[in-house]
Amino acid sequence: MAKSNTPYLVVEGLAKHYGDGEARVQVLDGITTTVNRGEICVMLGPSGSGKSTFLNLIGGLEGADGGTISVGNCELTALSIKDLGEYRRRELGFVFQFYNLVPDLTIKENIEVTAHLSSNPLPMEELLRSLGLWEHRNKFPRQVSGGQQQRCAIGRALVKNPGLILCDEPTGALDYKTSKEVLELMERVNRKYGCTIVIVTHNMQQAARVSDRTAFFYLGELIEYDDTQKIFVSPTKEATQNYVTGRFG
Repeated sequence: MAKSNTPYLVVEGLAKHYGDGEARVQVLDGITTTVNRGEICVMLGPSGSGKSTFLNLIGGLEGADGGTISVGNCELTALSIKDLGEYRRRELGFVFQFYNLVPDLTIKENIEVTAHLSSNPLPMEELLRSLGLWEHRNKFPRQVSGGQQQRCAIGRALVKNPGLILCDEPTGALDYKTSKEVLELMERVNRKYGCTIVIVTHNMQQAARVSDRTAFFYLGELIEYDDTQKIFVSPTKEATQNYVTGRFG
């Protein structure tokens, strides 16, 4: 599916801090950015730079101290807690570092758990085949590899047919080869179903192969955001240069 130039995830002035007084830590400081519909956006930066907090705010897992978050035509920061919960269940997909599968459910059943939340779920057989899980559909998580478990976690996020999928270190628990396969799968999923995908990762080189744009966070600020190839070939900020060349820290 072709990429769009239509803004889909729009963030303006997003701020977040933890603690008070002398213990106050400003984790995000006025982040403003846009991800277009159908894009894969990767968020990079050293540990503590705020990228995972940014993802949690988009997903409604935490509340912001300031700013707005809009997905499509819905301003998430204006929703009540109840409406935000409903929106997350229907419209957002989550993929985490650790698969969080239900051990007593089969691969197929783990994916079906979230299918009922959608009024327009993807066809189960088509999805399982797309994920390379059709032959493993009746196995339990303990009977398949880590990569296959993560494919199942991707399927659980995708079956609702959401517009936005948020991924927090989705390959962090996998070896290099399996990580590459999972990221390539996400690229195929993006092309086939047209979902917008935001990935927080330290897997820099592999992520660069599948992403359209890359955002670089540093000390709570979004200091660089551009086409992925531009970020990796000619970053403009010293912190980004050090990070992508392996000199950071």
